[in-house]
Amino acid sequence: MTKKGGKSKAPDPTIARNKRAAHDYHLEQRFEAGIALMGWEVKSIRAGKAQLVDAYVLVRDGEAWLLGAHFTPLDSASTHVIADPTRTRKLLLHAKEIAQIFQATQQKGYTVVATRLYWKGSMVKCEIALAKGKKSHDKRETSRDRDWARQKQRLLKSGNR
Repeated sequence: MTKKGGKSKAPDPTIARNKRAAHDYHLEQRFEAGIALMGWEVKSIRAGKAQLVDAYVLVRDGEAWLLGAHFTPLDSASTHVIADPTRTRKLLLHAKEIAQIFQATQQKGYTVVATRLYWKGSMVKCEIALAKGKKSHDKRETSRDRDWARQKQRLLKSGNR
């Protein structure tokens, strides 16, 4: 049975998330960047073989580069090329955005991490964020707040019966 008059939900465009980034850093400002990919990498992404666990961004010579992202090559798609799953990939950003990121990373304690990989139409986009490292007590506080929110939801849910 389908709902009357309801639109069907579009599939989630998210390919991969970097959950560790939100745990280890205070994410302040986010940017959307395109990625220069090879054909086998796109096929690998479509198969769900992308990871952003240790991915970060480096700005060098006025260009932004994604390091540490891992795209597992498919046996059927990368037969004629030598596939490097962790190669450095160029991020496509406007010059003003690159300058802003470069200026922020020169300040003490700031870094740029990749937080999400997603589809936008037929293009693969990478969400990157300016981040400042969390101290261990900040991580505990975040965990405590998340647990309390979860417990609150349980109490509200059981109280409505």
